[in-house]
Amino acid sequence: MRSSSKPPRRAEQRMDLNLVRVFVAVHETRSLTTAASRLFVTQPAVSQALGRLRRELDDPLFEREGRVMRPTPLADSLFADFREAIASIDRAIDAVHNFDPSQSRRLVRIALSELGEIGWLPAILAALRSRAPHMRLEVVPLDVDLLPEWLSRGTVDLAVTTTHIPGVFQRRVLKSQAYAVAMSASNPLAQGPLDLDAYVSAPHVTVGGDSGAPVLAMAQRRAGISIEPAVALRHVATLPPVLAASNELIASVPDTIAEGWATTWPLVVRPLPFDMPRVDIALYRRSTTQHTAALDWLYTTVARAIEGSSGQFFVIHGDADARSTS
Repeated sequence: MRSSSKPPRRAEQRMDLNLVRVFVAVHETRSLTTAASRLFVTQPAVSQALGRLRRELDDPLFEREGRVMRPTPLADSLFADFREAIASIDRAIDAVHNFDPSQSRRLVRIALSELGEIGWLPAILAALRSRAPHMRLEVVPLDVDLLPEWLSRGTVDLAVTTTHIPGVFQRRVLKSQAYAVAMSASNPLAQGPLDLDAYVSAPHVTVGGDSGAPVLAMAQRRAGISIEPAVALRHVATLPPVLAASNELIASVPDTIAEGWATTWPLVVRPLPFDMPRVDIALYRRSTTQHTAALDWLYTTVARAIEGSSGQFFVIHGDADARSTS
């Protein structure tokens, strides 16, 4: 028997690309079922691929906690490089096939606040329908607490918000918005400048879901004040008529929106009596790797649509009867 001076060969030196895709899908979704659905395979096929990958890397990679697959430290360390590799390959393939939005029938999901839906959705729809008439759009109500998970797992493709979203997500600032105080023209505070004491003493009305509210609250704390709202509304469309009907209530809202309402409602807009930085309206995109070319196109198209629009907030307008109450 001849002896060899060469070291023994490892059983496998190269990794199957499909295993990398499974790894990335499971890491992004934290679910074997969801990963299988995304990859258009069965769950047993995902489990089998994950088993192969575990043997090749000699690590569990994911451990089940209830219904969630938690990545191990090794899986977390591999994820960024694996995801970038898959994204690069997909972009190269998409470049060959030339993604054509005019032929796409893809369903896309965008998370918007109620105010964002009123203001920006018409411009977004016009841009999508003109270039991708068969693409389907679903608007998801914005939940800033869930956005990091949604964007990480690909639950939504894009999100428009003034809230900073933690995590490694591509972000594009679209507009910068100041805040002001809106009130009825019959409110005694509307007769002159609004000072800090009068602002604090007045009963306030707020709207749930205002993603700029944390920035406003921080500015109020820096000014040494704390506001407990007298009225808390669920829908922004309710705010102008509520303010118009009251000679006491005031609301801190984006200034351009309030000024638009004041053209048809009996409202007056006054500057905030304290310093508050302008609020950035930003577009976020999901970090998952599927359909990269479509996502690139969608991200750019939606960004340009919002940047080129002054918003459709004037659609919440008063009629002649509302104006006659002033």
